[in-house]
Amino acid sequence: QGDVGSGKTVVALYALLRAVESGRQGALMAPTETLAEQHLATIDGLLGGTLPVELLTGSTTAARRRDLLARLGSGELALVVGTHALIEDSVEFRDLAVCVVDEQHRFGVRQRAALDAKAPGELAPHVLHMTATPIPRTMALLRYGDLDVTTLRELPRGRRPVTTHVASTDAERARAYERIREELDAGR
Repeated sequence: QGDVGSGKTVVALYALLRAVESGRQGALMAPTETLAEQHLATIDGLLGGTLPVELLTGSTTAARRRDLLARLGSGELALVVGTHALIEDSVEFRDLAVCVVDEQHRFGVRQRAALDAKAPGELAPHVLHMTATPIPRTMALLRYGDLDVTTLRELPRGRRPVTTHVASTDAERARAYERIREELDAGR
């Protein structure tokens, strides 16, 4: 667990790369297409094109999906980022060894188990759940020993802290929208 920007995706990528280094496969599942796309962009940027990573979501075209599934099944594709689309019955991995689930509280127990079940035979993959917002159920798993926790307490060097503001009045909301427009106009 760690705040937004604390480096959870870098830790996840390291775990995924350990699987690839061993000739196996890794998958990162996110609850929304937007978040999955962000993870793909971050991972692609960090890898610099040295390793192919693909995106599988509900919006993936049929032709691209067929190709991606064939490459996953053969083991040619070692890393995939996706949404709930990763747990569909048609998705088969040759040798899934590491599963990363981002915002794990947004998935049900059966959904997370469905991804775990994609590992070969009776094997269980290594699983890393990431969150910036642990929920009571997660805290209970920690307390009773079914889950270990690592907390990223520091931001990476050069990362500015996130500032949160509450806009509860009409004037504050108007200013918030104005700030959003300013950031968009600046290309951010």
